[in-house]
Amino acid sequence: MTIDMERRAWTRRGLMASLAAAAATPATAAALAADGFDAVVSADPAERGGRVFRTVGAAVAAAPGDRPFQILVRRGVWREKLTVDRPDVRLRGEGRGVTVLTYDAYAGQRDPNGKTWGTSGSCSVTVTAPGFQARDLTLANGFDYNRDREGSGGAQAVALGLVRDADKAVLERVDLTGYQDTLLVNGPRAVFRDCLISGGVDFIFGGGRALFAGCEIRSRFTPGKVEQGYLAAPSTPRGQPFGLVFDHCRLTREAALPDGSVYLGRPWRAGGDPNRRGAAAFLDCWMDRHIAEVGWTQMGFSAPNGQRLFLRPEEARFSEFHSRGPGARQGPGRFQLTAREAAAYRPTTVLDGWTGRS
Repeated sequence: MTIDMERRAWTRRGLMASLAAAAATPATAAALAADGFDAVVSADPAERGGRVFRTVGAAVAAAPGDRPFQILVRRGVWREKLTVDRPDVRLRGEGRGVTVLTYDAYAGQRDPNGKTWGTSGSCSVTVTAPGFQARDLTLANGFDYNRDREGSGGAQAVALGLVRDADKAVLERVDLTGYQDTLLVNGPRAVFRDCLISGGVDFIFGGGRALFAGCEIRSRFTPGKVEQGYLAAPSTPRGQPFGLVFDHCRLTREAALPDGSVYLGRPWRAGGDPNRRGAAAFLDCWMDRHIAEVGWTQMGFSAPNGQRLFLRPEEARFSEFHSRGPGARQGPGRFQLTAREAAAYRPTTVLDGWTGRS
């Protein structure tokens, strides 16, 4: 088996395993018993006992940190600003859109100490520990971008932030929803399988290694904008060979989004750091007509001396391989991998030796 065939087989196996698991144990309240879980988060007063918690945060705080800790989060909208700082926390919901973890902080908003949250501080869910897993739920940031973006003083509003030591994160059948900066991937390694990630501006961003297998990447509509947005904004360290990798994904859009109004991405030089050279690749992905013909665009940054500069796509590491659909194009700005180059995107290589399995 060639490396390219192995990469494709890995993606198919992951999707088939997810579908089989969903079929075998449908994510409904009737089907998900509390047996086998270390903790249950429930608002139902009939559910009580030592392992039943009324908030997700309280259940996470009960994790011992020295073994996997399985938490069943019952249906409902759980409005909490959550930090997962214990290793091997595993959240399981009762279905996408059924179990919803959300908060509505945004970068320009004042926190309880009177300071602004900033982008990373705005996360609805922040993960700082290794071994995090989430399945069958929605992680959202509820900030109303379309109503409040002009007066917010910072409209970045993150649903999930994988930061610092959040290594080997696995998310399956999870919806991640927001507008600007929905998903921050700054942990060392992460895998997303059969997920929906939606947003408008730079809504998948960061410097970590992340593999998106069989996911839907949905662009959202913002009234009054010509350039509707950018999917990826990688800030990959220069010495790190892989950044954000999209494998067999579908790039879709909300109905009102105009043709040609969204870029595949732009290079983010976080903090003006010259050692950041963003890397993003789209492999065997289907693209709708909202994707701009040129594919990629530039992004501004402030140099250490304060000078305002722009990083051009050709200075980053952007690429495609076997793009399909009405948004797929061939041209000087659409950097194409050869079959040999694409073969290097073996999952264990992208993930630096990790298989990507739970």
